[in-house]
Amino acid sequence: MTQRPDVEAVKQYLLGLQEQICERLAAVDGDAEFRTDSWDRPEGGGGISRVINDGAVFEKGGVNFSHVMGETMPASATAHRPHLAGATWQAMGVSLVIHPSNPFVPTSHANVRFFIATPDDGEPVYWFGGGYDLTPYYGFEEDCVAWHQVAKDACDPFGEEVYTRFKDWCDDYFYLKHRDEPRGVGGLFFDDHNTGDFEQDFALMQSVGDSYIEAYEPIVRARKDTPYTDQHRQFQLFRRGRYVEFNLVYDRGTLFGLQSGGRTESILMSLPPLVRWEYDYTPAPGSEEARLTDYFLTGRDWLELKNG
Repeated sequence: MTQRPDVEAVKQYLLGLQEQICERLAAVDGDAEFRTDSWDRPEGGGGISRVINDGAVFEKGGVNFSHVMGETMPASATAHRPHLAGATWQAMGVSLVIHPSNPFVPTSHANVRFFIATPDDGEPVYWFGGGYDLTPYYGFEEDCVAWHQVAKDACDPFGEEVYTRFKDWCDDYFYLKHRDEPRGVGGLFFDDHNTGDFEQDFALMQSVGDSYIEAYEPIVRARKDTPYTDQHRQFQLFRRGRYVEFNLVYDRGTLFGLQSGGRTESILMSLPPLVRWEYDYTPAPGSEEARLTDYFLTGRDWLELKNG
């Protein structure tokens, strides 16, 4: 028998996760705090945006909690669930993107979310989703391996095949088709997760959510004081353009937020403060910049590298 979803338990977990991540990142930065901005949505619900700007480490970052609801499912959510058209719904989640100043510190993204819809027959339908991915500008093998090891450790209690499935899903999802390249070095991605065991499904989402900061913080601490030149900085700004392209062209969360009447400032907080596009730019062969796409952005199995 399917367990009744505990919506309030999910909400309280997500609020706690937002607070924990902001505390840990602010401690790493040491100079700037997260500004808190609460907002309401006229159609129902609201959220809390936590934003950091111009810190010692983080040029811009946002850690958002939202809990929104409505009387009719948005079109983007019913495209492959036509039986839920017209259902009442609630969506909640924590979504974050962190853009460091130092080009040797990768950008990171994480999201965990819960969706529940109640169609006319009154039987609620829920699913969990989420994950995280890493977008370096100058890669380090040991960072990629450590990132994926934490991700695997978070998945392993739920089945030995889960990490591989979620990793592959992440590689497929965070892919710029028009550029024919991955956005970064991957991580985890899952969606539509409902086994019928609510407690187990909720536990998986929590394991993924809790592991993000454990994966990211050590990388930031290891790279944040690395000296860099203007050439490094300009390449970072160029590569940030790819990040913008993905979020505005492909990202489901951006599409859902805009279609469901979400708060535009919070939805677009994922965009970096500075970015550049250069016509037909190609890094010099054999350069540090060329190695990013030639070696790191290739969808490789980083844990195989560790074990090999």
